[in-house]
Amino acid sequence: MATEGNRVANISIVVSEKDSARRVNEILSEHGEVIHGRLGIPRHDRGVSIIVILVDADNAKIGAISGALGNVPGVKLKSTFLI
Repeated sequence: MATEGNRVANISIVVSEKDSARRVNEILSEHGEVIHGRLGIPRHDRGVSIIVILVDADNAKIGAISGALGNVPGVKLKSTFLI
């Protein structure tokens, strides 16, 4: 169960510019303390990489992660709150 005031969410990330992958990984590393799971799937046939992370954090932290990732060129994402 989520800690008091925290939410559990997944953030699905699509990286379409290979040069952006380093920045995406830097952002995820900066917020590693709230990331509890990560799945990465390269889709060479579509020219993208897909990353799904599971986070347990407050709304502000989830928003900060999503905002930072959303500002990276060639990145699209969708956040879904689970709890």
